[in-house]
Amino acid sequence: MLRKSIRRIESIVAWSQTKLTSKQFIFLSSVLVGISAAFAVIILKSFAHKVFSIATSVNAVLKLNYINSILPIIGILLTVIVVRKLLGGSIEKGTSQILYAVAKKASIIPRKQMYAQIATSSLTVGLGGSAGLESPIVITGAAFGSNYAQRYKLSYKDRTLLIGCGVAAGVAAAFNAPIAGVLFAIEVLLVDVSISAFTPIMIAAATGALTSAIVLDETVLLTFSQEQTFNYRNIPYYVLLGTFTGFIAVYYSRNFQRVEHFFQRLRINQYKKALLGAGLLACIIFVFPTLFGEGYESIRTLSESDPGQLLENTLFSNYRHSTWMLIAFIGLAMMLKVFATAITLGSGGNGGNFAPSLFLGSYAGFFFSKTLNTIGLTHLPVSNFTMVGMAGILSGIFHAPLTAIFLIAEITGGYDLMIPLMMVSSISYAISRGFERHSLDVKQLARKGNAFTHNKDTNILSTLETEKIIQTDYLTITLDTNLEKLVDLISHSNQVIFAVIDSEKKLLGIVHFNDIREIIFSNFKVKYTPVEEVMIPPIDIVYPTDNMETVMQKFEKTNVNYLPVIKNGKYYGFISKANALEAYREKLKAMTFE
Repeated sequence: MLRKSIRRIESIVAWSQTKLTSKQFIFLSSVLVGISAAFAVIILKSFAHKVFSIATSVNAVLKLNYINSILPIIGILLTVIVVRKLLGGSIEKGTSQILYAVAKKASIIPRKQMYAQIATSSLTVGLGGSAGLESPIVITGAAFGSNYAQRYKLSYKDRTLLIGCGVAAGVAAAFNAPIAGVLFAIEVLLVDVSISAFTPIMIAAATGALTSAIVLDETVLLTFSQEQTFNYRNIPYYVLLGTFTGFIAVYYSRNFQRVEHFFQRLRINQYKKALLGAGLLACIIFVFPTLFGEGYESIRTLSESDPGQLLENTLFSNYRHSTWMLIAFIGLAMMLKVFATAITLGSGGNGGNFAPSLFLGSYAGFFFSKTLNTIGLTHLPVSNFTMVGMAGILSGIFHAPLTAIFLIAEITGGYDLMIPLMMVSSISYAISRGFERHSLDVKQLARKGNAFTHNKDTNILSTLETEKIIQTDYLTITLDTNLEKLVDLISHSNQVIFAVIDSEKKLLGIVHFNDIREIIFSNFKVKYTPVEEVMIPPIDIVYPTDNMETVMQKFEKTNVNYLPVIKNGKYYGFISKANALEAYREKLKAMTFE
């Protein structure tokens, strides 16, 4: 029945494509992609919230603190089983795969990402894995946009635009924050954005937020009803908070990768790896139950009048009314969050760093302001600093200050905190960017040699394989070759350049037809001029391991049309500038009209 309904909808959309202009069809598509992304959010958020509620209720009634520790073990193991048995043994994690797809895969995202992220992240995070659902939501939305565009044979430009629509709708639906959704899509993910692209992205974001608001229970979303006010006398402390969150963001980024690398280097069975990681996570959550799941409930608690509730049903419940114990608990949980998240994802779970960054930011803001208040230095509005801290960490980790500013402004229900949000976000971003050139997601690409760039030409060149453009069938000559033989080779081939090599195939020099043009018309010179006299040393050399961007830079620098290629210290062939440009044009054509 469901499949029949989907086919009917697809036929209606296909019919509308023939009746609408291309611009009108994109507007319609942005609505449909926005609705699809919103329902992915609804499924994920509802499941995760339901499991969290059940686990919390069981703990409260039966006083079984270890329930929160057992569930993440089950969730991570189930995720690994689903990935290995149903998803081909692997699944891409993090929004970096969207960056890679847009920049280097012609905006083609595998079809399985339309459901794989929902299935795996709901098990991981829903059962208590210390990660977020936003990255899986964003990937799912992007996959809807990409596959929708493929289904209706849209161009690369429109595929990229609909990926942005899916991303914006996912973020907007997850937080009921359409402006933040638009900014996240533009600031973090899209390669080329024109003014005309804003309208479809805004339509998708508004559609996603509206669908989520109608269908999804508001208590599932991260929202704050309390009105906040800004006191300009606290500006110096907001500057300090921005500095503090900037360094915490650097701490998070670096330690996340260290833990992730640790699990990647483990040469053990995937199930054993999952058990090891889940066991470590269980121990951390047993001591710090607030690290269970996304952690949004504890963020709300921190911003309210009785944050001591966080110590209830923990090993520290006897110190529920101790301010210093609460500060210590918050500080330790803040420092351990990165390890809980990295262990969750590194051991086989699926999720993202968006929710952890908000969790960490709220804890950092609370810890900072509550500590200063308790030691008597000042009297800061703790809830304000808790909320603004989220923007600081989000900006520092994702290098997305605009998204951070408007997301927190929207979920707090107003713009009273706009000035401190701008200050803290920009300072945190500046500090984080000073220590970490790339954001956390982009750094994963850079480590693999696939650093994302906003230069479209560079992105296309990076998709070309140097090895495939090298020509290895060029005729070669040696130092003892007679020029008469070289002239004969020129007259019976299309070559205009020859490599001079020795008996071990080491490159000694190059002879170009243009350099001997005058000689070959003189029988005397042909007979008595040695090859050594007419050959020249190569101006530059290409290696098969060079990427095409490097190769093209060498062509630009040397202003020649052919460059010799050396492999393992020996002559390997030539690479032609004309062939390289032709490969570029073919790739550009494919990306534009696929």
